Amino acid sequence: MSAGSRGKKKPSKAERLRLQREEEERRLFEEMEARLRAEQEEAERIERERIEREKTECLEAKDLERRGLEVAELSILEENFLVASQWKADCRASAKWSHYMACDGSPDATDPREINTYMSLWREDKNNDIQIVMEKGKRVLELIRKLQFSILDAPYEELTPEDVAQYQDTIQKLQALLHWKYDQATEQLLKQASSYAESESGNMEAVIKDANVTLCVWANLKKNPRIRAQTFRDEDRNPTNGFELPKPLTICDIAVRIFHTHYDHLSPLESFPREPPKLDFLTRFPPLAGPSVVKEEADDSKMAEDMVTEVKYGPSTLSVKLHTSTVSFKDIKPMVVDDIPADVYARRSTIVHSVSRAQLSALCFPEMEDEPPPEEDNIVDLHQFMPVGGVYHFDALKLPPQAKHVKGWTMVEVLDTGLETYPYSAMCEETEDTSLFVVGLTVNLLDSVIFFEEPLVGRWDPKGKYWRTDGIGDVSYNMKEKEVSFKMNGFSTITLMQDAHLNMPYQSWELRPNGADQAILVVLTTFAEVQIQVKQNQCMLISVNTMEETELLSDLRGEWMPPLALTVALRRAGMNIFPAEHSSKYVSLNKKSLDAELTCYQQMALVTSAFAFGWSKWNWKCGEDQVVFKACECSEQEVPENWALYMFNGQRAQKLRLTESSDTFSKAIADESEFHSTLFHLLKDTASEAALDRVQRAHYLFIDCVYQLLTATRLLSYA
Repeated sequence: MSAGSRGKKKPSKAERLRLQREEEERRLFEEMEARLRAEQEEAERIERERIEREKTECLEAKDLERRGLEVAELSILEENFLVASQWKADCRASAKWSHYMACDGSPDATDPREINTYMSLWREDKNNDIQIVMEKGKRVLELIRKLQFSILDAPYEELTPEDVAQYQDTIQKLQALLHWKYDQATEQLLKQASSYAESESGNMEAVIKDANVTLCVWANLKKNPRIRAQTFRDEDRNPTNGFELPKPLTICDIAVRIFHTHYDHLSPLESFPREPPKLDFLTRFPPLAGPSVVKEEADDSKMAEDMVTEVKYGPSTLSVKLHTSTVSFKDIKPMVVDDIPADVYARRSTIVHSVSRAQLSALCFPEMEDEPPPEEDNIVDLHQFMPVGGVYHFDALKLPPQAKHVKGWTMVEVLDTGLETYPYSAMCEETEDTSLFVVGLTVNLLDSVIFFEEPLVGRWDPKGKYWRTDGIGDVSYNMKEKEVSFKMNGFSTITLMQDAHLNMPYQSWELRPNGADQAILVVLTTFAEVQIQVKQNQCMLISVNTMEETELLSDLRGEWMPPLALTVALRRAGMNIFPAEHSSKYVSLNKKSLDAELTCYQQMALVTSAFAFGWSKWNWKCGEDQVVFKACECSEQEVPENWALYMFNGQRAQKLRLTESSDTFSKAIADESEFHSTLFHLLKDTASEAALDRVQRAHYLFIDCVYQLLTATRLLSYA
């Protein structure tokens, strides 16, 4: 044993007991301290909650007490929607009268007798020159467009289901007539194929195009088996489309047509919800008993002023003289009455149910009557995918007899068979080796469309009336040169498709004022940033920017059009940020109560002239019955700053203590803030006089245009 070990003494039993007693006393003391501290913290928490609850109850009582006043004040602003609705109805009526007075020979597309007469006369017209057909084709496309917009833009109550069915039947007849006329023009071209023969190949090569179609025709006049491929070039020698023939066809009397229609007249026409959405707040919240308001009679000079407005709506420009209310909110004084006037609720119901079929399609969720999915995997679901860039009709045709020159005479055999398809499928059935009859097709993408990913190639099934993806192979993409090549077992009609919801859900969004009756909406998606400017009742695409390109959709940028026209144009161009009825099936949706969402869009539109709004990450955490967004007062010269978070359920609005950088979500109301029945009155608490003046002076068409854009994009549910 070492000396150090010998020097240490073991503690005695009494010493050990003393140490244990001291340790136990220390433990008990610490436990008592912790218990007292927890009890104190719990008492403080209970007291805080009691104070917060009392404060909330007091604020709720105050909100209920003045709800009638706020709803009545808001109803003055909501008159803008009704005036805008009446203005648009007047425009539709004026457009019919203007068409009648124009006497330009074009039919009223909505009148069955006129449109049937127009179609009969063109069907009987024997002049099938391709240039004349293209020119008349523009008029037919315009008639189709007018009918489509008549369906989409009219309020649900204005057109009966029978009217919609009649319009869609007319659309299909016009589409069929237009394609038949292009067949007739193609036949006439092929009868003169020898006059289009190229000096090098001796075969006919023709490319005829305008803004709506590109027609490429090749005729095998020389039957040279070494010529199996053809690349068409336009007047500027730029490649358009091309094909590759199997060897057996190189020695046949065959013509090949690649008829690219920049529109899609094959996909089934759009269907619409059968009825407007049922909104809970119209029945769930009856008129509240308690203090409310009535308006004092104002002087006639204050009640109305004559406004002469000239605005472009669709294809026409109309001067409208309207009497609109200019009563100031200062003219409204509270008086105790039994409840909120019933006409206020009737007015809100009218505003909600005056939505167009286009808005209705965006607002409805297909919960009750889902359409069955395609039965086969290779059938394309057109709710999930959308054709972009039109349709490519790839046909093998019989070459009609050509003119022969004999002793100064020109002789040609005349056949009254019309344009005939070459019996290609019969040739394939005669041999077991189908690889001998594989055809190739190369198509060039339009500069006026966007593909964010390599497109899906679909072929049309004329029997089933749907697009399918089987029978197509060896697909090669050259997206830099905007070219797609592939092989098929036969000649087919082709389209290129893109996921319709590629840009949903949105990453973020911002809506800010940009001048008198002007605003800018910015939507950031996974692939692009889209900027849209609003000016009175018109919208304009400012830009579509991606990481690689900033000059996309140059054909659309800078062109003013109604919001519905812009949504249709952007969809067709492949830039879809507009949900449809079935979109909720294919998008990770932040589903919200429709009444809260729709009411929020209305009230945001009413104050957009003076306030900016933006996306908040907490909108995903606040539940289905609430929406959360950021907002701040903003003038046209300012960049939005000093954002605050707001929560709204359609019946109560509050400013949140929460910030975007907070760790957890909380519904706690911001200090020195109150509950309000409307978003407008909540923002009014801290707004400047200049901001309130801009809100009161905002034009009803601007307010309605912003509202249409918000309901079209569904920012609160799809971001």
